[in-house]
Amino acid sequence: MSKALQTMEWMTPGANLNAYIQGTATVPILSIEEEKSLGEALYYEDDLDAARRLVMSHLRFVVHIARSYNGYGLPLADLIQEGNVGLMKAVRRFNPEKGVRVVSFAVHWIKAEIHEFILRNWRIVKIATTKSQRKLFFNLRSAKKQLQWLTADEAKAVADDLGVEVRDVMEMEMRLTARDSAFDAPAEDDDEKAAYAPAYFLEDKGADPAQQVENEDYEGDNNLRLAAAVKSLDERSQNILQRRWLDDKKATLHQLADEYGVSAERIRQLENNAMKKVRTAMEA
Repeated sequence: MSKALQTMEWMTPGANLNAYIQGTATVPILSIEEEKSLGEALYYEDDLDAARRLVMSHLRFVVHIARSYNGYGLPLADLIQEGNVGLMKAVRRFNPEKGVRVVSFAVHWIKAEIHEFILRNWRIVKIATTKSQRKLFFNLRSAKKQLQWLTADEAKAVADDLGVEVRDVMEMEMRLTARDSAFDAPAEDDDEKAAYAPAYFLEDKGADPAQQVENEDYEGDNNLRLAAAVKSLDERSQNILQRRWLDDKKATLHQLADEYGVSAERIRQLENNAMKKVRTAMEA
């Protein structure tokens, strides 16, 4: 599928980026029914024309996401192209039976490809980007009188000598003394250090739309079964569970014992019996 899609001339944002962006805006947005039909044709019949239509209809969405990464100083055309690769991967893996729209499913793949491209092509810390920073970069090492961190007085003296702000001196001091960290945690690192590796913060694996829909359906079904199970109890048992577990201000065993004129132990027994009945009804 990828080769067939990549041969489409206008799909590649080349020199005329504006024309490409305008072109993506002219592609009709698919309705839910059209998207489901095309998704099924691709999923069950490996219909490449269906894949092409699904990709084409979502190119504008890739442009929208790519624009949000403009601040990294990389060409927008390259960001879009990488996002298109992610879109094609998402379409290839799209399962219409999950009940999720392509746009919701594809956002993970689009961002993952763009993130990977940025990490390959951009330095996380740019040492000298302003006139003051460039001056400090070339002169700070020789201006320092010792290898330790600058004191407040030393930083002010350096700032006066170079004609820059004290905050610029302190910022460059931190940049020059910082060490590089691996994107992926080295195998020899302990678990605590490995947990802070940048690789674990780039992609949120819990944001899979298909998994979210599945979790919401499961939670909704459980809530309905719980409500039905509680409703099957007698009025006294329902009240005990409500007061002991569901109310914001929960009642004690002794408070309920006084209201019903029984012992606290009897209330505990009624509560346990009600919980067992609810649990049995939920598992049925």
